[in-house]
Amino acid sequence: MSYQQFRHCGLNVTLSMLSGKWKPIILYHLFHNKEMRFTELWRIIPKVAKKVLLEHLRQMEQHGLLIREEKHTFPPEVYYRISEKGRTLGPTLAAMESWANEHAAEEVDLMRRSRK
Repeated sequence: MSYQQFRHCGLNVTLSMLSGKWKPIILYHLFHNKEMRFTELWRIIPKVAKKVLLEHLRQMEQHGLLIREEKHTFPPEVYYRISEKGRTLGPTLAAMESWANEHAAEEVDLMRRSRK
């Protein structure tokens, strides 16, 4: 497969939609919560800058993975939730996690220990 062919291949498109340091953890939290406010996501994800979080959320919204809902309150509240399209990624992400636990157990353990 040439680079030109790979650029338009489904795997590359999927990986580009999910690439970014914070996108997997954003998806993780939104899969486990019905919806979350921007500030909740920002507080629960350590070390992410608001600007970067907003950029990742916008990209995922543009790809149709998330739904952004603005509630007209004072002050305005913005909520995010997984779209139906995004929800279909659940089994794929679970399979990737299972793969890592089986085939990259050392790296998984190292990462778990470094967080403590």
